[in-house]
Amino acid sequence: MRPPEVAAAAAFAVVVLLVAGAAAALEAAAPLPASLRLERAVPHKGVPLEDLRRRDAARHRSARRGLLGGAAGVVDFPVEGSANPYMVGLYFTRVKLGNPAKEFFVQIDTGSDILWVTCSPCNGCPTSSGLNIQLESFSPDSSSTSSRITCSDDRCTAALQTGEAVCQTSDSPSSPCGYTFTYGDGSGTSGYYVSDTMYFDTVMGNEQIANSSASIVFGCSNSQSGDLTKADRAVDGIFGFGQHQLSVISQLNSLGVSPKVFSHCLKGSDNGGGILVLGEIVEPGLVYTSLVPSQPHYNLNLESIAVNGQKLPIDSSLFTTSNTQGTIVDSGTTLAYLADGAYDPFVNAIAAAVSPSVRSLVSKGNQCFITSSSVDSSFPTVTLYFMGGVAMTVKPENYLLQQASVDNNVLWCIGWQKNQGQEITILGDLVLKDKIFVYDLANMRMGWADYDCSMSVNVTTSSGKNQYVNTGQFDVNGSTRRASNKSFITVGIVAMLVHMLVFGGSSQLRDVVVPVAQ
Repeated sequence: MRPPEVAAAAAFAVVVLLVAGAAAALEAAAPLPASLRLERAVPHKGVPLEDLRRRDAARHRSARRGLLGGAAGVVDFPVEGSANPYMVGLYFTRVKLGNPAKEFFVQIDTGSDILWVTCSPCNGCPTSSGLNIQLESFSPDSSSTSSRITCSDDRCTAALQTGEAVCQTSDSPSSPCGYTFTYGDGSGTSGYYVSDTMYFDTVMGNEQIANSSASIVFGCSNSQSGDLTKADRAVDGIFGFGQHQLSVISQLNSLGVSPKVFSHCLKGSDNGGGILVLGEIVEPGLVYTSLVPSQPHYNLNLESIAVNGQKLPIDSSLFTTSNTQGTIVDSGTTLAYLADGAYDPFVNAIAAAVSPSVRSLVSKGNQCFITSSSVDSSFPTVTLYFMGGVAMTVKPENYLLQQASVDNNVLWCIGWQKNQGQEITILGDLVLKDKIFVYDLANMRMGWADYDCSMSVNVTTSSGKNQYVNTGQFDVNGSTRRASNKSFITVGIVAMLVHMLVFGGSSQLRDVVVPVAQ
């Protein structure tokens, strides 16, 4: 019999070979889904759970928003990225701006309003990205259709009233209409507003796709700080899908270009994939609940949570929407965050309901599990109940994060976090993936349904006719700005699991820090 040290070394060598083989297999994999395409976004290295939390905090800022108006055809946007934290854990789209048109990668964020992109010159802005995309910068002076928004402009006046713009009392009417956005972790961006042409595809009622354009107002960032300066997950800006009148949704709707509703279906696999349209997906099985009116975010009336059909002992008043409470749907958040008072009952219920074959362990305050069985057969289903008895089914993949695997043993940790000291619940990409979500602002409601987001969806146009939008195939070599197709496993996790498999027992792992890599 080999001594334990030799066995551990041999096991670790096997794991290294397995990981290398998996990476090689991914390199040779088939092309990823594309048309309305989501492509995989991969960093050069793993990102700890703490960084995910900080980045999520950076996306949670307050802002007042107005309502949309008007109706028109369906606008679709190409989408890229992945919900998998190992693969960066964000979704982003491409927008074309200016004349001549330039393409920019911007994060999809339903938790904010304004579209802004990096401009030239820019202080502190990253010049390279760990997503293996080429970063660009916008120059108003280089676009023949660009104009700066001044403090005397009515659009600036409206933005001043909602806190989305900045003009000093000493500024002249011709002074630029500025903005400063500060995020929860101290990160921020500042700049000024410009008006220029945006180009996009419109799905028409005659089953044709038209190349369209419209003049919109967006932010020109000339200063960034904090996490926005980091290259590992850098993009060209943020695309706010909120309700404020300066959001692109509001602007295109008021111009008669798009309807008063948008939808997304974000594929949750490592390969990514999905659909994003300014229009209404009308697939069978969609259920709707009311949006809370007059709120700065997309708030829903969450009433209770059940694990395996058993409602948790949580006072329903904890979920009541107020300035300090409520439930928000936010695609700019990677994980999910439960109100402080709801977190412990949720985690305890999950731990009590897992299959007897699952081994539990706690690492740095995170509840984790080791199993060789499928999560669907080993973990309970969670149900969120909203006003009107409307239910959202949350499968194990929507509340667990796979940390690593060795042979048939997989390490899973609960990906929902405690919103420490706050009674705000935030449903981020971990929950939103593998579901259709419809933001019906005309009727102030939100709908959802479980769905395979690699499949076509039925979308209603302004004419009342339905069109199919799908996620066809895309040549992996067809874009010079495409993310690479690789996977990384933190060596520390692998070594820890090898230690477990060789020596056995979970007690030896309780003091091991289990990092979450992106």
